[in-house]
Amino acid sequence: MGKVVLFMSVSVDGFFEGPDRELDWHRVDDELHGHFNETLADMGAFLDGRRTYELMADFWPSADADPSAPAPVAEFARIWREMPKVVFSRTLSSAGWNTTIARSVSVDEIRAMCAEPGGDLALGGADLAASFLALDLVDELRLYVHPVLIGRGRRLFPGADLRRDLELVETRTFGNGVVLLHYARPSAA
Repeated sequence: MGKVVLFMSVSVDGFFEGPDRELDWHRVDDELHGHFNETLADMGAFLDGRRTYELMADFWPSADADPSAPAPVAEFARIWREMPKVVFSRTLSSAGWNTTIARSVSVDEIRAMCAEPGGDLALGGADLAASFLALDLVDELRLYVHPVLIGRGRRLFPGADLRRDLELVETRTFGNGVVLLHYARPSAA
C-alpha cells in the first residue's frame, strides 16, 4: 500500500517561503537535486495545490530544452512531465502534462489512490499539506531544513491545532548544509 509523503523545504526558523513568496534562499545544488530526483522518480504521483502546481508548470515542462541546464535539472524536467499529477483547486479550469484536477480532498479517494499499485504519493504545497494533516492523510514527512534564517514569510505549520507523534526514520546532511529530517507516523514506520 502506498503512502502520502509530504516533501517540503523550510528555513531553520520554520518558513517555507519568504514574505513576498520568494524561494531564493533555497540551497539546491547538484547533490541535493540528484537526491530529489532519485527519491521522486519512484513516486506514483505528485499531489499539489494550485499555487505549487502553477509554480512547477511555469518552469519544468521545458527546463531541459536549455542546453546549459545542469544534468539534475534536465533529469527532473523529464520526471515531472511524465509523472501523473493531481492538482487540488476550486478555480483552475485546465491543466496539462498528465494532470488531473480535483476540486476537494476526499479521504476515500486519497486512500483509494494509495491502494493502487505504482508507488507513494508525493505531497507538495503548504496549504494542501495542512488539509491533508487535518484529515490525518500524511504518512511521512520529509523536511529539508536549509541553513538560513529568513525572519518572516509563511510558516509551514502556522499554529496548527493538531498533535501527531512521529518516529524519526532518517537524517541526512548534504554538503551544502541542508539537513533532511525524515519522519513517519508510527504505524507507517
